[in-house]
Amino acid sequence: MKTKRTTPAVSIKDLGIVRSGKPVLSDFSAEIPKGKVVGLIGPSGSGKTTLMRAIVGVQRIKRGTVTVYGRPAGNAWLRRRVGYMAQTLSVYADLTARENLDYFSAMMGARASETKALIADLELEDCADRLVQNLSGGQQARVSLGVALLGAPKLLVLDEPTVELDPVLRRKLWQRFRRLARAGTTLFVSSHAMEEAEHCDHLFLLRGGRLLASDRPAALRRRTGSLTIGEAFLKLVGGNS
Repeated sequence: MKTKRTTPAVSIKDLGIVRSGKPVLSDFSAEIPKGKVVGLIGPSGSGKTTLMRAIVGVQRIKRGTVTVYGRPAGNAWLRRRVGYMAQTLSVYADLTARENLDYFSAMMGARASETKALIADLELEDCADRLVQNLSGGQQARVSLGVALLGAPKLLVLDEPTVELDPVLRRKLWQRFRRLARAGTTLFVSSHAMEEAEHCDHLFLLRGGRLLASDRPAALRRRTGSLTIGEAFLKLVGGNS
């Protein structure tokens, strides 16, 4: 008896993106399953941000397709259902952290109580009423993450969300990501830190704009005879150089 195939949250087929005449992603095909934490792991310059921009519909595509919940990336229906945290500051620098969350909460039609909960969960209480432009890089990142989390999105696309965070808060965020996935949210999280790969259900290992491997962390370690994902990545690079 055949098992019914589950439709993925995101389907990427033969994606090609060129910037300044140089290929950034080449013939990239992959699927992001629903309700999972999927990690996009690779060194700086490997194309992670470009791929995430394509999924949220803000990246010009040369060829191929990207569909999100059965609709073309960037479709109007997706705007309130996809949360996106970019590496660059994506909130208003001349508003406080609280004002940003209140503003975007109203725009998203989210409950007012979400702002208070997010400020507590992201440990922003001490700086909630300071202008974002006066916050540290890590604090600014947490405000941007808070905005992405508003409104219970079906898909969360998070570009390096734990950069500049201390280990304790980083652990708390990954625990939150796991809870969101258990509740049905799909998370696509990029990182250049190989140790963060172990928090994910599934991994895409990216190098030079190409998908080096796609599998569960344990399967990748087993397949390469490695103790860590970092070691597995290096072995896969060696086998594909």
